[in-house]
Amino acid sequence: MSVTSRDIAREIGLSQSTVSRALRGDPRVAPETLERVRAAAERLRYVPDAAARMLSSGRTQTVGVVVADILNPFYPEIVEVLHSELRHEGYATVLLNEPLGPDLASQLGGRTVDGLIVVAATLDAAFVARLPAIGIPLVLLNRYVDDADTDRVLSDNVAGGALAVEHLIGLGHRRIGLIAGPANTSTARDREQGLRAALERHDVPFDASLRREGSFTHESGYQHCSELLRLPQPPSAIVCASDVIAFGALDAAKRLGVAVPQQLSVIGYDDVAMAAWEAFALTTIRQPLTRMAKRAVRVLLERLQAAGAVAPAAPQREIFPPQLVKRETTAPPPGA
Repeated sequence: MSVTSRDIAREIGLSQSTVSRALRGDPRVAPETLERVRAAAERLRYVPDAAARMLSSGRTQTVGVVVADILNPFYPEIVEVLHSELRHEGYATVLLNEPLGPDLASQLGGRTVDGLIVVAATLDAAFVARLPAIGIPLVLLNRYVDDADTDRVLSDNVAGGALAVEHLIGLGHRRIGLIAGPANTSTARDREQGLRAALERHDVPFDASLRREGSFTHESGYQHCSELLRLPQPPSAIVCASDVIAFGALDAAKRLGVAVPQQLSVIGYDDVAMAAWEAFALTTIRQPLTRMAKRAVRVLLERLQAAGAVAPAAPQREIFPPQLVKRETTAPPPGA
């Protein structure tokens, strides 16, 4: 016999309407009450009736998550948190590859979604402005899109780029290279902006010959680090726009016989789980990905709960501070 919201209400002495709201993730339910309902639901092995909820609410209880390269370890880490949080709230997750085409329905194979969490988008992604206009709310996570007036949850990438440079300058580096990500992404643009601003504050000229631009991939890091190390005057340190780029840079340095960090310092960005592995021990800039992902889910659920309001709430802007994580790939330059 299946467990109903009435059974849960009877179990913990609450009204059925309160329990129903809690099971739907209604943000108006007090956190303590929400936790009591969740604990009782788990104890009684409550299974939501998705079909009944869809008929009563007109929703699919499905959220689309837009990613780029799922083989990049950054995306599985953040998708795992999103999936876990959404499942806990009774939502299924559908993965979508960026860029989204003009016909979203065809990419979903005929399925519809109640909303989207967009982890990957270019600065000019047209779908970001189009979807809310047709009734599909979305939250931008990790990226933003110029002129898109929508909810966003980010880390401060400008501050993160500056943190990387401040660390290297503090060690004595002045010849600092950059392997940037794609210029059409907010993450790459903002991290480089922070890097340049920090160099300027310390009266260290930005040397364009030490800049390379590519994708957020191992191949990009390997190729561009190889180029930089073959210069007549190579950099003593390289800032990489992502940890995956940094992994490629470390492999290139190893292949060319350049010792890290004795001859070359390398710093990444994101602090994916692999960055802490002994094989890499990568110094990096940490984004609080778990906190960011959980907040993005909450913002989207609040937006779904408020759907149909006469005056929709203003878009939320949440910015989390980054943090320098010192490991074993940075040190003073040779001769310092």
